[in-house]
Amino acid sequence: MASATVPLLMDDDTIAFGEEETAQDSERLRHPYVTTFHLFFRVAAIVVYLVCGLFSSSFIGSFVVVVLLLSMDFWTVKNITGRLMVGLRWWNYVDDDGKSHWVFESRKNRISAAEARIFWLALILCPLAWSIFFIVAFFSGSFKWLLLVCIAITLNGANLYGYIKCKMEKNQNISAAAGDFFKTQVLNNVATMMSRSPPTNTPGQTINVI
Repeated sequence: MASATVPLLMDDDTIAFGEEETAQDSERLRHPYVTTFHLFFRVAAIVVYLVCGLFSSSFIGSFVVVVLLLSMDFWTVKNITGRLMVGLRWWNYVDDDGKSHWVFESRKNRISAAEARIFWLALILCPLAWSIFFIVAFFSGSFKWLLLVCIAITLNGANLYGYIKCKMEKNQNISAAAGDFFKTQVLNNVATMMSRSPPTNTPGQTINVI
């Protein structure tokens, strides 16, 4: 399984000189509507799962509604909220030889610290909640709901896994870039020192050695 990291060039939002952010700016929600939808679909799926038995006796209807919410959440988080809130996006494809390829995209943008916290907390806590529901459904014998919970864990877990790998790849690239820059600077300094000609003594000049 191969992986690659590419920049989101069309979404580049690099901070220009003189436009550095303050701490107050970093805590401000830059995309309030996007943040709302990042939370809405996944929280709504959990709420509907918990209360659907109180308002409807139709398992099929509740199943369809929860799956639709989970599907909309998966697509929204994978394609929109991750790109805008943390500057990351992932996708996977299988080539003609049947080999799986992971592609991770990142951009240099002004990321809000508040949005990043909301993004990662929702990304981590919701799969944990569904895991708890799985344990409860399994030990309570509610096997008809077990399939629904497994679908939720799969969709939520896929986004969590993808973004964790995307974040790790981005950090590795930053570390590699910093290492390459350091090596380049060291080699340049060594080359400069080696290319300097030694001082020559002129007649009548005295060099004091301390």
